[in-house]
Amino acid sequence: MSTTTSHTPESEGASSPASGSDATAEGAGGPRSARLIQNEVTTEIPVHLLFRDDPEPVSVPLAPAVVGRRRGTGEQPRVRRPVPGRAPRPVPEVEPELVERPARVLPGVAGVLAGACGAAGCVFTSWWSGALPPSVTGALELPAVAGAGLGPAQWAAYAGAGALGLFGFGGLARGRTGRAWVLGLFGRYRGTVRRTGLMWINPLVLRRRVDVRLRHWRSEPMSVVDANGVALRVVVLVVWRVKDTARATLGIEDHEEYLRACVEAALTRLLSQLPAELPPAVVKDVTLRNTDAVGEALTRPVAADTAPVGLEVFSVQPIRIDYAPEVAAVMQRRRVAALDAQHRDTVLSSVVDSVEDTVTRLTMRGLVELDDYERKALVKDLTVAFYTGRREASS
Repeated sequence: MSTTTSHTPESEGASSPASGSDATAEGAGGPRSARLIQNEVTTEIPVHLLFRDDPEPVSVPLAPAVVGRRRGTGEQPRVRRPVPGRAPRPVPEVEPELVERPARVLPGVAGVLAGACGAAGCVFTSWWSGALPPSVTGALELPAVAGAGLGPAQWAAYAGAGALGLFGFGGLARGRTGRAWVLGLFGRYRGTVRRTGLMWINPLVLRRRVDVRLRHWRSEPMSVVDANGVALRVVVLVVWRVKDTARATLGIEDHEEYLRACVEAALTRLLSQLPAELPPAVVKDVTLRNTDAVGEALTRPVAADTAPVGLEVFSVQPIRIDYAPEVAAVMQRRRVAALDAQHRDTVLSSVVDSVEDTVTRLTMRGLVELDDYERKALVKDLTVAFYTGRREASS
């Protein structure tokens, strides 16, 4: 790559006024070249940038540079730095395969029939072996036969009939409205039963009852601080229900405890950004007194955090926001002092108006003639009298 020196139009224009000095320089050492090295491919690069020893450290990774190609200007490359953004808060995840699905169950009649057949088989085996008492034989109107004794065949019949009876009667279950059964066999999820009435479920599976009704939870007073650092006690009402029984039961250890933790975290995060109250001169819509806005802001994060574990949150509403006991005493004294000062100001304004009206009437009607000293004394006496009377009347 060859490099050449050239004169730019700007440099020529700038050197025209000082032609005398330039002529002297040219006479002494020839024509003076511009301090630029022109690159045939890109653009002109200043000489002082080529011999810089210590480059400036760059702490943020740079994006591809954008080079201006206006020839003769010596414009430096413009580098676009990526704007660092705040990473979103991660959302909890549960196994994607763990989704509620209906379990296979039979009507309760099938279990009753199987149990009855097992019981009948046991009675027949006892009659066959001769172990059935004569009174039972007579009551059942069975023919009297010579018993064959308890041999291997009889024991096998007993085992089969007993297993059938236990399997039939042991699988009977009663489904209730608003309740569901989560079934598992050998540690594997086998489905959810939301049916009501009598049904037959495999007695070998593990059953876990889950309440799927609409539920509400009133929290205990939770300690938080507002945007000004004032300690508060907040009580919230959460309306929720279990939507996916598989995730709520098997995807998390205790979904109720998890819901409480999510509500407390959302309260701490949101209430620390809003003030409990503002002075009357300050105009601001969102404070902790705006319960509708606070409730909506609380419901969104709690619903997002609990949805992956099978819970559906409808609302999280604050029903009581109080100051902490140590702060409440200070706020009470401040409010009492403000009310007392307001009352004093109101009484004093009323007394001054009454004194002014009395003195004006006395002088306008010519009842008394007062100089400045007498007027001041009268005003003082009337003010003391009226203020004392108003104070005694109010107390």
